[in-house]
Amino acid sequence: MDDPWDLIVVGAGPAGAAAALGALTAAPGLRVLVLDRAAFPRDKACGDGISPDVTDVLAELGVPGLLDDWAPVRRLELSHGEHRVARPMRRPVRVVPRAVFDHRLLEAAITAGARFERHRVRTVRQEAGGVAIDDDLTARVVVGADGAYSVVRRAAGVPAVRQRAVALRGYVATPPRWSGRQIIAFDQEHAQAYAWCFDRGDGLANVGYGAFGTDGLSKAALLRRLGELLPGADDGTDWRGHHLPLSSWRWSQPDGRLLLAGDAAGLINPMTGEGIHYAVATGALAGRVTAAAVRSQRPETAGRRHRTEVRALLGRHLRHTAAAARLTAVPAVLTGGITAAGRDQGVFDDLVDLGLGQGRLTRRVLSGLARALAGH
Repeated sequence: MDDPWDLIVVGAGPAGAAAALGALTAAPGLRVLVLDRAAFPRDKACGDGISPDVTDVLAELGVPGLLDDWAPVRRLELSHGEHRVARPMRRPVRVVPRAVFDHRLLEAAITAGARFERHRVRTVRQEAGGVAIDDDLTARVVVGADGAYSVVRRAAGVPAVRQRAVALRGYVATPPRWSGRQIIAFDQEHAQAYAWCFDRGDGLANVGYGAFGTDGLSKAALLRRLGELLPGADDGTDWRGHHLPLSSWRWSQPDGRLLLAGDAAGLINPMTGEGIHYAVATGALAGRVTAAAVRSQRPETAGRRHRTEVRALLGRHLRHTAAAARLTAVPAVLTGGITAAGRDQGVFDDLVDLGLGQGRLTRRVLSGLARALAGH
């Protein structure tokens, strides 16, 4: 075998590219290899929403303005039956196809010094002096950014995520009534399920339907509910389904040389299904702690360092999103939240931060919810 890589990243999506950038930003001389079974650009089933928290992390990674040519979306509409709120968001989002976003981020990592190879990883094994991948590659540290069914996660001995969601995504021509906004229509017939329409700003909208806590719905059932909640959205094309490993109260990362980021770490907001922010943020952290561990000549400490950093960043947030997901499974609470957000822009902003960033259940949200429930 050749000399070991300082870092091998398995998976070249947002978490993997961010891990490479995080490592190379912290230590430009590191030898970093990124592996993925797919060639890029490639499509990926997703809502395509890129929150301002994501662009903040990208700026820290040395790639500010990566998505500035995509139109900002400033307005968000939430509905549950006849209850509805539509307000401007404190900071706009961008809706960017993953074929574009992932490719640009990977190109930025390559420009920073990472090497990319198309390679399907089948085996990962920790050894005394490093990590072996498929018996022909070795690394001091490996970051698993290989999605919901992560090979690296299994190798690290972390159990599979038990709670999952299923979602179906397509694209449709944007009608005027949906232009310039993100729309989420919660399903009254199924708890913890919603249809969405996110305008891309280029004449197309990302549309879909997601059901949380279950993976037993067929494509036909998902399309039917999407069309009933957002008539016309089911006329889209390029349909893709995917499973989402939902976050829980506590996040696990073992000691050692195998780090987990994004979907491979089981980091998907259980209230909204948002995962790109978690992917980019935890990928960047994985890269930085790898750089620190390798430079200190103690790569075996990378897992412990990563666990500490991710819990410091997201620990309380994950507990709050887990609680919020349970609360919003109750229809009256969901309706109360929409009512409270309609009354108070601050409540609306806090809920957006909780669902799309790393916000928490603030006192303002809880007070507004209590008043709405009391009135109801």
